[in-house]
Amino acid sequence: MALAAWRATLVVMLLPVLVLLLLPVDLTKAEVITLTPETFSDKVKEKDTAWFVKFCVPWCKHCKNLGNLWEELGKAMEGEDEIEIGEVDCGTSRAVCTKVDIHSYPTFKLFYNGEEVAKYQGKRDVESLKAFALEETEKAAEKAQLEDKEL
Repeated sequence: MALAAWRATLVVMLLPVLVLLLLPVDLTKAEVITLTPETFSDKVKEKDTAWFVKFCVPWCKHCKNLGNLWEELGKAMEGEDEIEIGEVDCGTSRAVCTKVDIHSYPTFKLFYNGEEVAKYQGKRDVESLKAFALEETEKAAEKAQLEDKEL
């Protein structure tokens, strides 16, 4: 009788785990990387990598109105190995926001090889943001390539 009770308990305990293992997993979920004063400079200086960064504060109604836009952009950018999507909370990372001259929220900036190359001021939809990131990254990469040849 004790063995049967033990088996029943084991099944009850493992059932939720099995259910979770059988659920479909979204393997394409993109990662929006939170940048902090400790990580920002090193990340945006990564060689041949663009960082499209959203600067916000939690209390800003315009930032709140973005909803999941940034996460949706991250998902749409999946597969673009040379472009990373990041975000900075200017409430907790004020030093970063001061360093890159953030005065209003939300602000969207693209960095390449550690340099700010463009500030986004267009429509707030995934297609427009993605087109901007791809175009500006291509320009920045071409410019960096020319500068490397000159050296």
